[in-house]
Amino acid sequence: MSTNELLTIRNLRTSFRIKDTFYPAVDDVSLTLRKNEILAIVGESGCGKSTLATSIVGLHNSNNTKVEGEILYNNQNLANLTEAQFNKLRGNDIGFIFQDPLSALNPLMRIGEQIAEGLIYHTKFNKKQREARVLQLLEQVGIPNAPRVANQFPHQLSGGMRQRVMIAIALSGKPAIIVADEPTTALDVTIQAQILDLLKSLQDEIQSGIILITHDLGVVAEIADRVAVMYAGEIIEEAPVIELFRNPKHPYTRSLLNSIPQTHSENEKLEIIQGMVPSLMKLPREGCRFSSRVPWLDESVHEKNPKLHEVGPGHRVRCTCWQHFYFEDKEGSVNG
Repeated sequence: MSTNELLTIRNLRTSFRIKDTFYPAVDDVSLTLRKNEILAIVGESGCGKSTLATSIVGLHNSNNTKVEGEILYNNQNLANLTEAQFNKLRGNDIGFIFQDPLSALNPLMRIGEQIAEGLIYHTKFNKKQREARVLQLLEQVGIPNAPRVANQFPHQLSGGMRQRVMIAIALSGKPAIIVADEPTTALDVTIQAQILDLLKSLQDEIQSGIILITHDLGVVAEIADRVAVMYAGEIIEEAPVIELFRNPKHPYTRSLLNSIPQTHSENEKLEIIQGMVPSLMKLPREGCRFSSRVPWLDESVHEKNPKLHEVGPGHRVRCTCWQHFYFEDKEGSVNG
């Protein structure tokens, strides 16, 4: 790892047991997170994004899940850590922001107590110091009247306020890495923008690397530095954010971008991607996994064993089918 790399993932495979067989939901993924960078992982539901996130922070049940490969942080492989070893890292070196704060927060504990839990475990603060740090964190994430909120329960707060509390918990140990799993999904547009601005400003302040899991390309364009697009457990394209939006290559990436409603377009038809992400048990393990959703392309344009190819500085694309891809409308004519 270079001095600029915070986290290096090599050949990560996370498999879930269904009956007596393990099926990879994350399949041979390699990525790097750099210091003071926001790396977005995007794709449809079922592509493996959240599984990748929870693999990094060790939140899988070892009885039903198998994690293989390397997740290298600070000269140790997180994929091999015990639960006790992970507990020392989570909340201290690595912060995690859950998708649904209402289910992630303890409904029977006051907000201040929940934020203080990590401080009890990871610091030597006395009670007075912890209370002061809790209020400081609440103020840092933009919550007004911090003493009152610290004394409230989760159900007494709005969705946006609960998400800010989750961010405060994630930041309590000043982590080097923050993993945010769909942090704005359940929020309205105005609150989404506030949460994104908050994440960006806090990242600038503490110089953390952020892995942002999302399906929202608008969020990606707003906040990310680099983007990795996942499909069916694999990274199918990776590029700097500006490069990805200006020059997308893979048929899946182009299809995602083409399905975004365009306010300036005269064409009112909303483009859709044919088919859906296959289930783990039915997922093809050979050939291009996206080929069934672009049936108008000849099978010969796909690699039998698709690899990631460098097509530009920091820009990688899986399979050769991108060189032959075109959109086909309902009449079967070429469209873009």
